[in-house]
Amino acid sequence: MAPHLKAAGVEVTYLFSGRPKDHLFEMDRFGDYQWRRGLTFSTQAGRVSYARTAFNNDLRQFYRDVKQLDFSGYDLVITDFEPVTAWAAKLKKIKTVGIGHQYAFGHTIPITGDDVLARTVMRYFAPASIKLGLHWYHFNQPILPPIIETPVVDAVHPDKILVYLPFEDIRAVARLLERFDDYQFHVYSNADLEHKPDHIHVKRLSRSGFQSDLKDSAGVISNAGFELASEALQLGKKLLVKPLRAQMEQLSNALALEQAQLGTVMAELDRAVVAFWLKRTKAVKITYPKVAQFVVEWLLRGDLRVDPAWTQQIWDRVIYHDHPANEPIDGTVSLMGAN
Repeated sequence: MAPHLKAAGVEVTYLFSGRPKDHLFEMDRFGDYQWRRGLTFSTQAGRVSYARTAFNNDLRQFYRDVKQLDFSGYDLVITDFEPVTAWAAKLKKIKTVGIGHQYAFGHTIPITGDDVLARTVMRYFAPASIKLGLHWYHFNQPILPPIIETPVVDAVHPDKILVYLPFEDIRAVARLLERFDDYQFHVYSNADLEHKPDHIHVKRLSRSGFQSDLKDSAGVISNAGFELASEALQLGKKLLVKPLRAQMEQLSNALALEQAQLGTVMAELDRAVVAFWLKRTKAVKITYPKVAQFVVEWLLRGDLRVDPAWTQQIWDRVIYHDHPANEPIDGTVSLMGAN
């Protein structure tokens, strides 16, 4: 949304949290941005570790950051499920628009793996007075398609696979892929791997490098996050996801992808599933409109009601290509196995 906000002449201050400041990269477009430690989930061996999460988050610092955040001179707070700005705005009774995939979970969408703790996190992690959820399909709910850049599709290398499994041990990922030497795996990771086969290329995170490899790859192997899967679907890349265990959002994303026949799911790092996926799975392509532009126009109008007629007008611009049924996904929630 940043370039659309800038083009509209909106004065914006960006605040980032949830990862160390030195792990942020290619931040020039955000100008003189702010950073706070915030809150984040800790993982171990491909699943959320609640013990590590409790130990690694500094709740006292979070409280201080919330209390000290100054909103003087600002007309509106927008949060993409970022907790410092969300809670500071809530305590100071400032109107807040929450825009993101997580806010779709307040509607009737595919959900699995939920429990009292998961529902509590979704409700209270980053509260907002106005919630605009995003998903791959509308499920007859007033939500929007993903906010992603409209890509320029490059020539595809049929043996090139992009791999992004940041919650998995890099050595386990290498063992998963080592036998498939007919393919070139471009693995993005912050971890080093000293000994690896020649067909496994381990690369440091770089937005430009990642996007370049994504555009000319034939497929993506990733965890079941929302943004990368959205980009893969828009680019027409076949998709294999391994959801983060004990994480309701990723488990629900995997359910939606699998039952809508938009991607393949493996519960564990499973070599047999990878072999099947590499040889037999076909890609699905979905063309999403420039949702960011519609959202910025909606924000500038000032009437921040989420009108179902408005969201439906945007969904009417979505084009499904090469879906197994050769038609848009059935809008009934029962198709997706929602709870």
